[in-house]
Amino acid sequence: MDFGFSGEDEAFRCEVREWLGVHASGAKDRRSWEQTLGVDGWVGIGWGEAGFGNRTASLTQQVVWAEEYARSAAPPRSGHIGENLLAPTLLAHGTDEQKARFLPEIARGRELWCQGYSEPGAGSDLAGIRTKAERGPDGTYRISGQKIWTSLAHEADWCFVLARTEPGSTRHRGLSFLLVPMDQPGRIEVRPIRQMTGTSDFNEVFFDGACARAEHVVGGLGGGWQVAMSLLGFERGVSTLAQQIGFAAELGRVVEAAVKSGAVADPVVRERLVRQWAELRAMRWNALRTLGSSRDAGAPSAAKLLWGGWHQRLGELAMEVRGAAAAVGPADWSSAAPYELDALQHLFFFSRADTIYGGSDQVQRTIIAERVLGLPREPKGVA
Repeated sequence: MDFGFSGEDEAFRCEVREWLGVHASGAKDRRSWEQTLGVDGWVGIGWGEAGFGNRTASLTQQVVWAEEYARSAAPPRSGHIGENLLAPTLLAHGTDEQKARFLPEIARGRELWCQGYSEPGAGSDLAGIRTKAERGPDGTYRISGQKIWTSLAHEADWCFVLARTEPGSTRHRGLSFLLVPMDQPGRIEVRPIRQMTGTSDFNEVFFDGACARAEHVVGGLGGGWQVAMSLLGFERGVSTLAQQIGFAAELGRVVEAAVKSGAVADPVVRERLVRQWAELRAMRWNALRTLGSSRDAGAPSAAKLLWGGWHQRLGELAMEVRGAAAAVGPADWSSAAPYELDALQHLFFFSRADTIYGGSDQVQRTIIAERVLGLPREPKGVA
């Protein structure tokens, strides 16, 4: 397969590289960086619609942007949930009023979002959620329940929440997709979840009568499941290609560690390093093959299975090539810094979750079995 870029694409690459070179190194914090991106229209280039303060770019130009961003020294994005998940959902299911209210704020980097899907008893099985939203006499919805593994909830201004609006409903029925402001003291509590990496990228979120306005229900009352499934299909292709740029950089660091420790002299280690490289190339071709396609129901699940297992194996290999030195931290522990990891140790620990979050491997295989291969659905209640 030959995936080439046109002269126009390469001119766009030069523009992107120049802009990032000027602005990325001076970024102070993630929120101000989102606003810097928004001022020049770099948020929302893949929406397919302009007029919200964003630029528009072709599919190949979106790949260029993602690749150059991944190669730059730019800070990690905190606005990607609003840009890449909520915005396409509003464009597909939102009212004109909802688009006019929320898309310009996302495009300018002024409002950050988090996703209120998973719950302690409903992670991979999303249809089992129990968070409720009851409509009051004033027309607003009062939300009660708990969400978990909520990325960036501690920074977010808004949360899109999947909740039950029909009393007594079960499974996929009676769910609605609500847009909820996070600044509600006493009604919303965010508790960071400390991970074994020592960081807190995820949060628990507790709703105790949190308010959502009736006009902020997306897809109509009871249409939450359809909207939620539509949203989950938006994260594919371009974002996967950008992710692979980061994977390639990590693989390079593992190779350097293998050379430094002498582990590269072991033919088994060399074979594993080459296999990681070859599998990464295969993932790239698979991402390019499915780029922009919405007809392959199993493509997102196949991609998740590929990169989740690959990244986890890379983390294991990173520790193996370093030998006993892998067990030693980069600095002595103290009361001020009781838990510190270097980049490869962080890779190892964080990648343990790759085959669980975003839908476990078991769930991805079930999706492929049922929706692609046409196998019988798994009986309910069977362990």
